[in-house]
Amino acid sequence: MSRTCKLLIAALSLAASGVLLVPSESHADNPIIQTIFSTDPAPMVDGGRLYVYTGHDEDGSTAYVMKNWWVWSTVDMVNWTAHGSPLSLASFSWAAADAWAGQCIPRNGKYYWYVPVTKKGGGYAVGVAVSDSPTGPFTDALVSNANPAGAPLVANGGIDPTVFIDDDDQAYLYYGGAGSLHYAKLNADMISISPGGGPVDVTMTTGSFGVTSKTERPTSFEEGAWLYKRNGLYYMLFSTQINEYIAYSTSSSPIGPWTYRGVVMPVEGTSFTNHSGIVDFLGNSYFFYHNGALPGGGGYQRSVAVEKFTFNVDGSIPTIHMTAAGAPKIANLDLDPYSKVEAETIAWASGVKPETCSEGGMDVTSLQSKDYIKVESVAFGAGAASFQARVASTTGSGEIQLRLEGVSGTLVGKCPVPKTGGAQTWATVSCKVAGATGTHDLFLVFVGDPGDLFNFNWWKFASQSGADTQPPSAPSGLAAPSKTSSAVSLSWTASTDNVAVTSYLVFRQQGSGAPVTVGLSAGTTFQVTGLVPGTDYQLFVQAQDASGNVSASSSSLSVTTMPDTVPPSAPTELRAAALTQTGLTLLWTASTDDFGVTGYAVYEKVGSAARTQLGTTDGDTTSFAVSGLVAGTTYVFNVEAIDAAGNHSTPAASTVTLTPEGSGGGSSSSSGCAHGTASGLALVLPALWLLAARRRWSANDALLAGPGETGRAPGA
Repeated sequence: MSRTCKLLIAALSLAASGVLLVPSESHADNPIIQTIFSTDPAPMVDGGRLYVYTGHDEDGSTAYVMKNWWVWSTVDMVNWTAHGSPLSLASFSWAAADAWAGQCIPRNGKYYWYVPVTKKGGGYAVGVAVSDSPTGPFTDALVSNANPAGAPLVANGGIDPTVFIDDDDQAYLYYGGAGSLHYAKLNADMISISPGGGPVDVTMTTGSFGVTSKTERPTSFEEGAWLYKRNGLYYMLFSTQINEYIAYSTSSSPIGPWTYRGVVMPVEGTSFTNHSGIVDFLGNSYFFYHNGALPGGGGYQRSVAVEKFTFNVDGSIPTIHMTAAGAPKIANLDLDPYSKVEAETIAWASGVKPETCSEGGMDVTSLQSKDYIKVESVAFGAGAASFQARVASTTGSGEIQLRLEGVSGTLVGKCPVPKTGGAQTWATVSCKVAGATGTHDLFLVFVGDPGDLFNFNWWKFASQSGADTQPPSAPSGLAAPSKTSSAVSLSWTASTDNVAVTSYLVFRQQGSGAPVTVGLSAGTTFQVTGLVPGTDYQLFVQAQDASGNVSASSSSLSVTTMPDTVPPSAPTELRAAALTQTGLTLLWTASTDDFGVTGYAVYEKVGSAARTQLGTTDGDTTSFAVSGLVAGTTYVFNVEAIDAAGNHSTPAASTVTLTPEGSGGGSSSSSGCAHGTASGLALVLPALWLLAARRRWSANDALLAGPGETGRAPGA
C-alpha cells in the first residue's frame, strides 16, 4: 500500500475514533515515536534524563509479532532520542517468542530489565537482563558458569512484570495476566527471590480490582500491572479486559490489600489493548500509554504516547484522555543546536527509520524526497552562521533543507549531500546559514531524486559569534593511482585549516561543460565511478571546514578512462515466431553489458554461402522481422549484441540436427528445440542458432547446420 493511501486510511480511522492526527506542518507530538511501531511503555528516570523502554510491533503485523525491545530518552519531553534495540528474544537462549511488556529499573550502578517471553517448549516466563548502561547492551542476568544457558527468574505463566524498590530498599516484582496477579520479594542482587518471598498469588476481589462483565474473570484486572508510590500511598495501575481501559487501585502497603479506585484512561483510540506507566520527572507527573494513532496503526501496530497530568488534592488520579498534543515541552529546556545533535533525536518525523550506525549508536535511514525530521524549540540565539551534518550516500542525489516552523517554512540553508562511497561510508558536509535567530522549531527536510537519498548520523550548527570565515588551503598533489574503463581512483595531500577540515568535495568536468560534484570524502582518497570508457575528464578537489568555508580548487588532473574491450553477453533463447511461407519474426532474450547494449546485429546464412547482415535493432528491441524468404530453402540465422564501443558478443558453437517426423512435424537432436510444421517452425537454441525451413517435411528430410556454419563471417 502506498504511503499516501496509508495516511488517508489512518486519518479517516483516527477521526472516527476521536483522536485526530492532522497531517499539517505543525505536527502533534503524540505518538512520541513515529519511526517504528512501539508498545507497552515503561518510563524510568536516571541521570537527568527520562528513558522509556518499549516493545516493538513489526511492520505489517496482523497478530502480535514482537521480537525485541527498544529504548528512547528525552530531557525536555518533546524531542526523543532513539537508542535502538539493546535486548531481544535472542538475548535469552531459552526464549522462543513474544517480546512483550517489560520494565527496567536502576540499582547499584546497574540496570535490570524484566521482560516476559514464551519459553522454548511453551509457557510464559519472566526473564531479567542486566547492563552497565541504561541504553545497553543487555544480557541475560542469570547466565553464569554454573548455568551458561541462563534461566527465567519466574516461570509460572505470568506476563507484564513491574518492578519497584521501596524506601526501605526492598524490591518487589509483580507480574500476571489473564485475570491473575502475583508478587515476589527480590533480593538486593535483583536477580533472585528472597527466601519466603514468594511468589505469592494476590487475592482477586471486586473490592480490590473492580467489577467485570467478563464471566471468565473474577475482577476487571486483566494484565499490564504498574506499581508506583506517592506520598506514602501505593498505586497499582492495570489494564482491564478487551477492549482495554486503564484502571487503578491503591494500598497503604506494597503487597496490599488493594482498594479499587476507578478508571484512569477510558477506551479510546484504535488499539484494542492499552498499557500504562506513571513517572515523575523534573517536578511533573506523566502518564504513558499506547494507541494505534500512526498511519497503518491499530491493535497489532501500536504507538507510545504520553500525557502530563496533576494528581487530585486527595491523591486520586484524574481521568486522562488521549490527545494529539501530548505533553508540553519542559520550560527553559530549549535544544542547543551548537552542540552535536543525533539525527535520531526527533519531535516528529515523516518517512525516516532508525538503524544501527557503523560509527556507533544509531543513524536514520530510508530518507526519501520530502521526508523530514522536526526538532522542537531550537535556541539559535543571536544567530547561526553555518551547519554541518554527518552523512553517507550511495547516490549523491540529495540535499538537506533547513527550514523554520514548517516543512515549507523559512529556508535558512541548503546542504547538498554528494556521494560518499557507501551507505555506511561517512563524511561531514557543511553549508552557510542565514536567518536562523531566536528559538524555533527546526525542520530538516530531505530533497532529491526518487528512492532512498542518504543516511544521516548527526548535525550541528556554528554560531555567528566568533564565526570562522577562513577557508582551508587548497588540496595539492592530486593523482590517479589507478583507473579502469569506468572508474578513476584519486588521492591527494591533505589541506590545512585554522580549525579543522571536515571533508573534501570531488568534481569532474568534460570539455567546456560545467563541473559536476561526484562525491564527498572524509579522507584524502576517492574513487570516481560511472565514467564513460575512453573519455577525457578533468578532475579536481576542494576542501571544506565545519563552518561551510570551501577552499580553492586543487590543480585540475586530466585523465582518460581505459577503452571498453569487454563484449556484451550473448543473446539467449533465439527463436522464430509468426512464420509464413515467405517470412518470420526472430525473438531473443536481451544481453547484458557493463555499459549497456546499444543494439543487435541480425545475420542470415543459406547453404555454404557467407552469411549476410539483414539489419540491426536498438538496444531495447529483442525482435526482428525477416521477409522475402523462399519456400523450400534452408536458412540459418544468428544474432549478436553490440555495445557502445563496438564490441560484438561472440556466439557459442552449436550443431543442430533436425530429424523430420513426417509431414506433420520434425524433431531435433539439440535440447531446447521446438517442433515445426509446413506452416511454421520455432527452434529455441541455447547457443544462439536458429534453423528454419520453408518447405513441407517428408520422411527422409534432414537439416544439418555444420560446425563450419557457426563462426562469425570475416569482417563481421
